[in-house]
Amino acid sequence: MSMSKSSYSQYNRKNWEDSDFPILCETCLGNNPYMRMMKDKHGRECKICERPFTTFRWQPGKGARYKNTELCQTCAKVKNVCQTCMFDLEYGLPVQVRDHELQIADNIPKQGANRDFFLQNVERTLGQGDGTQPIAQIANNMDQAAHDRLRRMARSQPYYKRNAPHICSFFVKGECKRGEECPYRHEKPTDPDDPLSRQNIRDRYYGTNDPVAEKILNRAAAAPTLSPPADTTITTLYIGNLGPNGPQQVTEKDLNDFFYQYGDIRCLRVLTEKGCAFIEFTTREAAERAAERSFNKTFIKGRRLTIRWGEPQAKRAADNSNYVTPVPSVPILPIPDGLAPSTSSQQRFTGSMPRPPVPPTFSAPTRLVVPNVRPMKAGEPSSSSSSIYYPSQDPTRLGAKGDVIE
Repeated sequence: MSMSKSSYSQYNRKNWEDSDFPILCETCLGNNPYMRMMKDKHGRECKICERPFTTFRWQPGKGARYKNTELCQTCAKVKNVCQTCMFDLEYGLPVQVRDHELQIADNIPKQGANRDFFLQNVERTLGQGDGTQPIAQIANNMDQAAHDRLRRMARSQPYYKRNAPHICSFFVKGECKRGEECPYRHEKPTDPDDPLSRQNIRDRYYGTNDPVAEKILNRAAAAPTLSPPADTTITTLYIGNLGPNGPQQVTEKDLNDFFYQYGDIRCLRVLTEKGCAFIEFTTREAAERAAERSFNKTFIKGRRLTIRWGEPQAKRAADNSNYVTPVPSVPILPIPDGLAPSTSSQQRFTGSMPRPPVPPTFSAPTRLVVPNVRPMKAGEPSSSSSSIYYPSQDPTRLGAKGDVIE
């Protein structure tokens, strides 16, 4: 039984889909609150089930390309995806990534009468509900650990660069003559052999051989992990990026309410000035469970918290006492004897560097030395007088005895 648009059977036309608004993700919808959509009733066939459906065309924002709906709403509800980009509506990730993490087996018929019969049953099931709940295949696989992994791989904000126009092929060949009026991008492709340039709608929908999904999965596999320390007595976690003082700062109550699910907390200390906190659990198992489930995937009040393992205070104090952080381009001077913590640490800094030379010292005079002989003048005969000579006795000096001041 054909159900394409070219068929004129009235029975088939009853199964054609008609809707008032598309099912879109926030990225495809765009950031323009005054967007205008063009509606075409039964204007195109669905790329999956080949049934005619009501299409929509719009421009997500200024400078973006016009986008169209590619799937009918029934096929979009089966996979819980956007009608345009076919990304999951809850996580904003490709279907292949979601099915890989949730362990969903794709056994949907892809062609022929089996596909039409399956879609009829789906429409009957969706008609019995309000249309807000996902199908049972997705709803029954909501594992908390998989949910956390998907949240970590997903974007926190809409990615509007995905709505940018395509590259102008005439510009690449040097033949575009429209200039600024060209609706396509005048850029050179970075890598013509990039696998992201070869994407298929059916592969994206069914979650097979999707290059975007493979890139996300490979990046998630190479992501850093937090390994527990060898010292089993450490049960403290460092929590950073709490934010500055204000209503958006993560408080002690927020941390206690979130981390209490992993085990009993012995001590919780928040350093408001530094924007960090230290959480000590009663058992090592609770600390490892909190570190594993919260590392690089904890969001409180819209902030991604930094999770690290703590260090014993005794070890940190011992390390800081015998270590001086070197500064680039600044020579290390010898430590004074009175401030040196130990002989071994002093030898580490001054063993290969000679001490500076000792500057010479001069003693100050103890008394004024006055010559006891008057200086001889030119033409004056030498005298053997041994009387003490005082400078004030010289009549040529200012202020000497016998001077007349007029």
